[in-house]
Amino acid sequence: MQRIIPIGLTFVFVLAACAGGASPSASAPGSPTGSAAPPSDGRPSVIPVPVSSELAVGGNRFVFSFLDAAGNAPVAAPDRTASVRFSGPDGTTVETDPATFVWAIENERGVYVTHVTFPTAGAWQAEFTTAAPGGPSETIPFDLDVRADRSVVGVGEPAPSVDTPTAADVDGELARLSTDAEPVPAFYETSIAEAIDAGRPFVLVFATPKFCVTAQCGPTLDRLKPIATAHPGVAFINVEPYELTFENDQLQPVLTNGQLTPVDSVIAYGLLSEPYVFVVDGDGIVRASFEVIFSADEIEAALDSLG
Repeated sequence: MQRIIPIGLTFVFVLAACAGGASPSASAPGSPTGSAAPPSDGRPSVIPVPVSSELAVGGNRFVFSFLDAAGNAPVAAPDRTASVRFSGPDGTTVETDPATFVWAIENERGVYVTHVTFPTAGAWQAEFTTAAPGGPSETIPFDLDVRADRSVVGVGEPAPSVDTPTAADVDGELARLSTDAEPVPAFYETSIAEAIDAGRPFVLVFATPKFCVTAQCGPTLDRLKPIATAHPGVAFINVEPYELTFENDQLQPVLTNGQLTPVDSVIAYGLLSEPYVFVVDGDGIVRASFEVIFSADEIEAALDSLG
């Protein structure tokens, strides 16, 4: 059974615990396989941390961050510049636009987002270029693996039709369905299968505030709530990504070999992480997807593209 890999901003704390300042190299478990190497002229002042769980041939939304040189603290910030270029196994180079900073948790932690299209699979090298305010620019290499095929349902592909739970299944008692402390009833009115059958565009979010391994699910839902209010013609569907049971007046996880057990829709969508957001048009085609972290502007642009 597929298990969601804990990735995302937890990288910052996992790496901090493991790095111990002994080496400028970095490897993020659950991210595209990679390691950073110090430039030949000395130790870099920051360590790149890829947040995206996989990279594949074709278009990719690439999310990354930085730790300080000791691996002890995140240093991504709105006023730190960041860009990345890629070199492929056959000498191909791919440039990207300067990365956009996005707060993961407002005024606390952030990441950078850019987009890259890989023409071939194999071993690629990323070159991260960054500068703190008033500081010199530096470039740090980082090795990455690009897959021929992606696990997660991609943009342009049909959204799998899954009969996900709704409020009707629990007689409207949302505490039996959602771990959100302040659930929006509209997020639990429609299943994925119902939205696809009705030809209704929808935003699908896999998020569990109580059991989220990335500590990002609550902020993700909170960021979507005002957007949903502004788009009443679009269905917003929240799915708890893990099997849960209602015991002692609260939802509890169903464990398999001591691990959280993914629900069928997680497996159908091929998720490697959570939270995850998909924007799906009225024909049931995925038009955008966002792993772990997104900005309101990114979601609004995706919704605008639905017409």
